[in-house]
Amino acid sequence: MTLAVTAAGLAAFALLYAPQAVLPQLAAEFGLRPGGASLAVSAATGALALTVLPIAALSEVVGRRPVMITAVVVAAVLGLALPFAPSYPVLIALRVAQGAAVAGLPAVAMAYLAEEVGVAGIGAAIGAMVAGNSVGGMSGRLLSGFSVGWLGWRGAVAAVGVFGAACAVLLVICLPRQRSGRRAARRTTSVLGGLRAAVSDPVLLAQYAVGALAMGSFVALYNVIGFRLAAPPLSLSPSVASLVFLAYAVGGVCSALAGRVADRLGRVPVLLGALAVTVAGALVTLPDAVPAVAVGFALFTGGFFAAHSVASGWVGARAPAHARGQASGLYLGAYYLGSSTGGTAGSAAFEAWGWGGLVAVSGGWLAVAALAVLGARTAQKSSGTSIGCPEGASVVSPIVGSVTLPAVSPSLTDRTSTGTSTTTAIGKVPPS
Repeated sequence: MTLAVTAAGLAAFALLYAPQAVLPQLAAEFGLRPGGASLAVSAATGALALTVLPIAALSEVVGRRPVMITAVVVAAVLGLALPFAPSYPVLIALRVAQGAAVAGLPAVAMAYLAEEVGVAGIGAAIGAMVAGNSVGGMSGRLLSGFSVGWLGWRGAVAAVGVFGAACAVLLVICLPRQRSGRRAARRTTSVLGGLRAAVSDPVLLAQYAVGALAMGSFVALYNVIGFRLAAPPLSLSPSVASLVFLAYAVGGVCSALAGRVADRLGRVPVLLGALAVTVAGALVTLPDAVPAVAVGFALFTGGFFAAHSVASGWVGARAPAHARGQASGLYLGAYYLGSSTGGTAGSAAFEAWGWGGLVAVSGGWLAVAALAVLGARTAQKSSGTSIGCPEGASVVSPIVGSVTLPAVSPSLTDRTSTGTSTTTAIGKVPPS
């Protein structure tokens, strides 16, 4: 099972983000400006954001395993079809379909693991899945970026498609059938009640805003960095320029560290600090010097992943038990919607005002995210709930999708969080 879920994450997120490294080449072939080329990424992430909740609901009827397998196989087939797109509108249509397909993995994977593995092995299983997601996103960008110089964008995207197809085969072969045979029989009234709670709490709404604004800023810079690195005075080759995506490795370390520090110091100061580091990293990239860009992107990426870690963990800790699945789904939807809209808007800002203008716009979005954090602190204080994770926090029964796991210790809860967060969820939640 570990091999299967790792392969699923590798395939899905390599396929989702592979075009990001070849946006300059897409722009050159189809006569596009950066904003138009960025739709190759934004179309897919936007489709993912809009379909993740409906697909999660569908999995309650047809089962988790069929949804996961269908999602990855369809995404891989579409990845193999992308290089043959005769026009840019066809390419965008294929990317929309691919993003909707990829949504099947984040929508149901953790619920599947919770049902099939059980509490004893859930930490290792989800850890394998998260590793696959993270490495997949980085490897897709690196593979397409390294190969575009000698294969062209079509050959580069095809290489990622072949990689995704191989991972999809592993998933089909290795993913065990559902032994539990269970379907979550949740009443519509219960689902709607949880949804109401997830959209009526100002603390949760603030975290959705943080996720959307931070992800929008993040994708905006990564969407156009290839254009900047290829242009004078830097004039880097596509393979060298793609090395910027190695900064994702820093993000993985910072994500885990931020969750632990937030448990000790509280979520608000850590989240505000992470957003500040993200802004600082963007500012460091302003000089036309490769070392400054490299250091700046490392800081920018580390700060972003730290902020995402704390915000997503705050959602899990704050949401009432009956709304935790809906709240997590809404956060995920906002996160990818921010990726889609922010990536395109940021590319347009780069067209109009250059790299400095893009940094200013992204910094403004991150400042608004910081204001949302301060608003969440005020709202949480007024509700009488704790902001941090003090010693002696009560043991909780974590919710994964619509599945309630047995009560576990905080250390195991850390490991079974959403994957990008190690923030322990405390038991105190607002009234529903």
